[in-house]
Amino acid sequence: MTRSESSLGITPIVSTSMADQVEERLREYIANKAFKPGDAIPKEIELAEALGVSRNVVREALSRFRMLGIIETKKRRGMILAQPDILSGLERMMQPHMLGADTRKQIFELRLVLEVGQAALLFARKTEEGLQKLQEIVHREGQMHTLPEKVECEIAFHSTLYEMAGNETIKRFQTMLMPVFEYVVDIETSHQFHAVGSVTHQGLINILRNGTPEEFASGMLKHLEPHFRFLT
Repeated sequence: MTRSESSLGITPIVSTSMADQVEERLREYIANKAFKPGDAIPKEIELAEALGVSRNVVREALSRFRMLGIIETKKRRGMILAQPDILSGLERMMQPHMLGADTRKQIFELRLVLEVGQAALLFARKTEEGLQKLQEIVHREGQMHTLPEKVECEIAFHSTLYEMAGNETIKRFQTMLMPVFEYVVDIETSHQFHAVGSVTHQGLINILRNGTPEEFASGMLKHLEPHFRFLT
């Protein structure tokens, strides 16, 4: 029997605070009224009267919305619905030493999903300038002899791919994941591990020039595969 199920098969009532309930009601209200960023939100006293609770309870619920960037206060306009920054909270928490080994591994796997999944964007938005930048990184990589130097080229190459994809949210997400990636690379370096996948950086460039998005996705899987073998 699970926690969410009683002996009679009835889901028990979950005890929540008044502020939790008000927060839920306000989320429903905003969704049902189809508020858009910039739309004014009723005043605290109006919300308190409509919900039948004190202004302090409403204020606590609204403060949570402010922390999440859902609402903001504008001079002469009062509270308005904001354009929430969906990644800001994750950015503050993305500290490798605060994350367990399983979480770090899953985040590293998320990197694979992103890099494979952006193949179509890369082919739609690739430019000769971007391809040349990748080629210069590969040329520089060939002149490097130490493991840290090669790792630096690895990061530069993949960061350039994100830039070429041209999606700011994906690029920002990649930047957010970078501390975890660097943490994993540090672990690999301590074990003197830097295996190259069956598809190299040069191989990926060749596919970008003459191949298809499907071939690139497959190539990226093969390129990153040694990292995942190391983590498992």
